[in-house]
This record gives sequence, structure tokens and C-alpha cells, in this order.
Amino acid sequence: MQTILVIANQTIGGAKLLETIKAKVDAADGDARVVIAVPRVAPRHGNIIYDDAIFEAAQVRIDIARSFLREVGISAIGEVGDPDPYTATMDAVGEHRPDEIVVSTLPATSSGWLRRDLIERITDATGLPVEHVVVDLQAEGLPFKVTLVVANRTAATDDLLERLDQLADGEDKRLFIACIPQEGGDGSAVAMARSRLAQILDRIRSHDHLAAGFVGDPDPYTAIMNALEFFRVDDIVISTLSATRSGWLRTDLISRVADVTGKPVVHVEVAPTDAPANA
Repeated sequence: MQTILVIANQTIGGAKLLETIKAKVDAADGDARVVIAVPRVAPRHGNIIYDDAIFEAAQVRIDIARSFLREVGISAIGEVGDPDPYTATMDAVGEHRPDEIVVSTLPATSSGWLRRDLIERITDATGLPVEHVVVDLQAEGLPFKVTLVVANRTAATDDLLERLDQLADGEDKRLFIACIPQEGGDGSAVAMARSRLAQILDRIRSHDHLAAGFVGDPDPYTAIMNALEFFRVDDIVISTLSATRSGWLRTDLISRVADVTGKPVVHVEVAPTDAPANA
């Protein structure tokens, strides 16, 4: 069986990359396995780097790629790699012994990987065929719309789910990426955030929508900025408690995110009677 190693990060859902993988599997008459490796790249925002959040965001990108490959009949495995893309590649080569490598990057004007001569270094070090796939997300976008959903105490509410249903209405495919900021850095805060993440993903998927997610930085603004580094999104949904109870609204989170990102921002305000009891 032929093994195809795919190295990608922000471009993981790009149409050109998915088409390239499918073409290679078809050329092998389906007798091929796909291994996806995503380096766990640290974000630029935030004073503290939360390793778990970085790892989970990379795992989400792997899960997204695997889900779309499954739709075209391709089974793939994935792993989160070293922050350095060259080291991540060499680790994956040593582990999986691929027959060829596909490296997907942004265009040369935007790609830090190309500025470090990643393609040439991998080719020289491995002696394997290396195909470079350029995905221009700014020009091409993704073959599906992506909504970033940011919530915490309101993550399991009907109000939020109804708004997500409205966004997806009439579309063939929309991916919801949930980001749950952890309230504090201790273990109990992370555990609570993970519980809320599991609830929102379960509810979104129960309505037949694609969903993935991760626990983010305790500061919601930083969590959103980091998510926008990890993923290419079309719009943002921010769910909060009512104005009298929401610390996020007291810091003008909605307007700050809208001003900085330039993306459509939908605010879902949940009344106290609609919030979960554990809020």
C-alpha cells in the first residue's frame, strides 16, 4: 500500500489540496493511505501560550480535513506535529515511512514556510517525491463557509443553536468551529470549558451541521484573534449573557472584534431565563 504524507496548516481545507490528495489516491487505485501532519504553530496574540489550546486547534484542522476526505471515500489518519514544519515533517517521515509527500502552503508572498525553503529542505533530506500545492485562501476561499462560534456560559442554549440553524439554512455545507474560552487557567476551568465544548458540538451535530472546536485563551478577544490565525472564517457568532450580566459586553467585545477583523459579527444575547442552570 502506498503512503501519502500531507503537511499543511492554514490551507488544510483548501479545494486544491483536497483535489490533489484525491487524485493521488485514485492514481493508486484506492490502494493508498493518507497521513496528515499539522504543526502546532503558536499564535501571535496573548501574553501566555496555552499548549493545550494550540494542540487542540491543530487537531481540529486535522479532523476537518479527515471529514471532507471521508465524504469522497478516502480514509485518513492524522497527527499533530512539532511547531517547526521541517521537524514535524521529518518526525512523520520516520514514523510512517511515506512513499511521497504533499506540502501545502499559502502563496509565496504570505508563506513563512516558503521563506524558510521548506520544500527544498524536505526534498534534500528525504529523497522522496515532494509535491508543492499552493492554496490562495484570500482569492479562492474554501469550498464551504466557515463560522467561528464563540461562547462560554451560553454554549448550550437554544437561542444560540437557533441562530446557527438560520445561518446554515439553505446551504449545502457550512462548518461551525466552536471556541470556548476557559475562565481562568486552572484545571477546573479547563474541565468546565471542555464540558461546554462537548455540549455545543453535540447540539450542533444533532442538527446535521458540521462542527469542530477547541478550548481557547481565557480572554475572549485573544481567543478570537488566535482562532483567526488558525482558521479562515467567513463570519463570527459571539454568544453572551444579557448586558447586565455579561463581562464580555462590558469590555465592548462585539465592537472590538468587528472593528479589528472586518468580518460580519453576529451577537446572540441570551436572557437569564434561557441560560443553563449551571451558568
